[in-house]
Amino acid sequence: MWFIKNSITRKNLMALTGLFLCLFLVIHLLGNFQLLLPKEEARLQYNLYSDFLSNNILVKLISYGLYASILIHTLDSIYLTIKAKKAKGSSYVKDNRGRASKWYSRQMMFLGSIVFAFLVIHFKDFWFVYKFGTLPLDTNGNKDLYGLVLVSFENLWYVLLYGFAILSLGFHLLHGFFSAFRTIGLYNPKYNSIIKTVGIVFAIAITFGYFIIPFYMYLID
Repeated sequence: MWFIKNSITRKNLMALTGLFLCLFLVIHLLGNFQLLLPKEEARLQYNLYSDFLSNNILVKLISYGLYASILIHTLDSIYLTIKAKKAKGSSYVKDNRGRASKWYSRQMMFLGSIVFAFLVIHFKDFWFVYKFGTLPLDTNGNKDLYGLVLVSFENLWYVLLYGFAILSLGFHLLHGFFSAFRTIGLYNPKYNSIIKTVGIVFAIAITFGYFIIPFYMYLID
């Protein structure tokens, strides 16, 4: 009984943190769209935006919630996956779930692991350098994060890595968005199709939005 309650609580927590991360993806993408502006305008505007985020106390507090959500979502998914595998017994038993579910819904842990690994790389290459490294200043006196992003996306291998991670995120969202709403109890035959449709549109929009940025920057440089 304790395990059932504990699992339900963890699933709810994973769903809520997942939805919070979905909101963050939207906000982060809107900010990153500034990278698609003409080069010099993008440099000044994106650097100003980055400076605002870095020095705003409210944004800093929200960022702590973001870091916590990423860790909680990841650790809970690992815990629940391990528990589920133990409950089902041997992994050598023939699995016919493919007849009733999409492949990406059965590979959520794998897809999430790819996204998490990329986040570590992404934080190291951009957030850590911006916070603790030495960057040149633009003409407005702000750290030139735009220049760092531009140099990173000069490398085709990095662009392809970014694209692969975003595709993995997109497939993760295809199942995760609807699953999160169902887990927290927003499950009604009248609205299921609407939530599924919104989830599909959301996953495609997020994937396409993040996908075009590195390829655009690679082509303009």
